[in-house]
Amino acid sequence: MTSCRTERVMTMSNSPLVKYTRLSPNHSGKRTHAIDTITIHCVVGHCSLETLGNIFAPTSRQASCNYGIDDNGNVGMYCEEGNRSWCSSSNANDQRAVTIEVASDTTAPYKVTDKALAGIIELCTDICKRNGIKRLLWKSDKSLIGQVDKQNMTVHRWFANKSCPGDYLYGKHGYIADEVNKRLAPAAETPSQPTPSTTFKVGDIVNFKGGNVYTSASAATAATTKGASKCKVTVVANGKHPYHCISQDGKGVYGWVDASAVESTVTATPTFKPYTVRVTATELNIRKGPGTNYGTNGSIKDKGVYTIVEESNGWGKLKSGAGWISLSYTTKL
Repeated sequence: MTSCRTERVMTMSNSPLVKYTRLSPNHSGKRTHAIDTITIHCVVGHCSLETLGNIFAPTSRQASCNYGIDDNGNVGMYCEEGNRSWCSSSNANDQRAVTIEVASDTTAPYKVTDKALAGIIELCTDICKRNGIKRLLWKSDKSLIGQVDKQNMTVHRWFANKSCPGDYLYGKHGYIADEVNKRLAPAAETPSQPTPSTTFKVGDIVNFKGGNVYTSASAATAATTKGASKCKVTVVANGKHPYHCISQDGKGVYGWVDASAVESTVTATPTFKPYTVRVTATELNIRKGPGTNYGTNGSIKDKGVYTIVEESNGWGKLKSGAGWISLSYTTKL
């Protein structure tokens, strides 16, 4: 008797994006698990589709992948999608994952070309559509392996002592997932961002759930921050990434985030009562923002008394509007 899952495995299709095919003998035959995961690898070399085929052709190589992407974003196939490739050092992962090797630099962080990155997004979108994967999910969390309702992207480094897919592609996983999901959701069904002005306002304290932190409201690149952190909303905009947050507990969250990265419940910032401090340092820099990462805007050299009208992470904003000073070098009066 054939199970429903086996029937689904047997009817798996291959991507219509494939421009070159050279099937490797290195695979385990038909999958024993339905496709519900994608694993992206770096080749560690700017290989053509033909060169990748040559690499995986010998049986002595004992390795293969389902698809490969060259520097121009072209797609090659080396193991049919319905077969389990030998790619991730994990039988369980390769039984359920479509594996993709991408041409890259030969040295860390193993960067790929913009065209190759675009090819990844296009191929992942196609894989999801054909295999009924409604959304591509990435949390940068090894503990979620196999929990595809929470995370359905995996990386080779989680299964072996390797750096694959390199820090460049690893850092791009959130971006890749976001771009694929835009293509998966019909325009009429694409969830819209909540209006920031009615959700959070400047000065509110929000619970940061962890996720991508972007360099600007419209940036495509991001760093992935783990763990929850109390954050203060400093800027609200109707951009692609609408909320600008700054950490309130020293966990380094600083930048633009999506609505999905913060809790829906907020705590309004209590009314701040200005107070005075006496500067204890011989010379104290005035910064343009609350941190040493901001440029200077002069300095205080008189050890005088100043009024603080706002606080942030151990920094105080001067009533004069000149900027921020470190409260570590002051005494509260």
